[in-house]
Amino acid sequence: MAAIDRRLRLAAWIVRRQASIASMSEDRVIAMQAQRIPDNALTSRIFGAVAPGTDVDDRAVPGPAGELSVRVYRSRRPAAGPRPLIVNFHGGGWVVGNLRMSDWICSRVAGTVGAVVVSADYRLAPGHRFPAAVDDGYAAVLWAAENAAALGAGGPMGVMGESAGGNLAAVVTLLARDRGGPPISHQVLLYPATDLTASAPSPAADPNAPFLSQPELTAYRRLYLGDADPRDSRASPLLAADHRGLPPALIQVGEHDPLRDDVIRYAAALRAAGVPVRLTEYVGMPHGYLNFPGLCRIAPQALAELCAEQKAALGT
Repeated sequence: MAAIDRRLRLAAWIVRRQASIASMSEDRVIAMQAQRIPDNALTSRIFGAVAPGTDVDDRAVPGPAGELSVRVYRSRRPAAGPRPLIVNFHGGGWVVGNLRMSDWICSRVAGTVGAVVVSADYRLAPGHRFPAAVDDGYAAVLWAAENAAALGAGGPMGVMGESAGGNLAAVVTLLARDRGGPPISHQVLLYPATDLTASAPSPAADPNAPFLSQPELTAYRRLYLGDADPRDSRASPLLAADHRGLPPALIQVGEHDPLRDDVIRYAAALRAAGVPVRLTEYVGMPHGYLNFPGLCRIAPQALAELCAEQKAALGT
């Protein structure tokens, strides 16, 4: 295995020292959810910022248990044809995270792909356990599809998400197939959690891997699922009875990601069902590498691949 970049290891050490989910009580987790990362030059350098030339619109839309927050991204450049619609889900183990996490990715997808991107927030565990995030995710996709014209989109729809958001993107794609819509033409799954029955990460994984250690992995699952059955395909899309009829997928994962083996298993399950899949493993990368464009040398390459696949799949 290639060595992990020292800058990413340092960032992971700082994050873990300040806020490791594995050592927190549920009350402390809920209190932390109200905190926000300062929006300044330093955080923009590390986590990225909205791309120049992008209009951003925050909205509240109807959800199954009240209003959901969404952030809409659209490039100011004229489009050559109908803009596709892409719905994004942020990561954070279903426990942390917010719309700010996805500014860098979503705004660049909007500009490069020429899409309208709707980044959807969702209720967080443990205050709102499974399947609250799933219900919110599917509601956000329905709202985006029903309001596509008003949002300025007229092309096909795709979904994308990273980590827990990748899990939600995969699950929502399954639900859309089984519930008769809305039609989804492409899915981007960035190091997604696909099997929550697993009691341990990939055998070759470092138990203290940056950004997602074994204790943290266990804590996220416990906080999200509570007493729910991890075999439910809305939690573990790998365990769905049938993967046929799903849209083409781009799946990315890092070489050092504790979820690597389950990600590869999901790609294999889709291929076995006849679903076109592009699976890319990024050498030397830990979990969450796309969240740190200012520190991660691979992030621009991974994002370029993502945009190229979306342009090809969504007809732009």
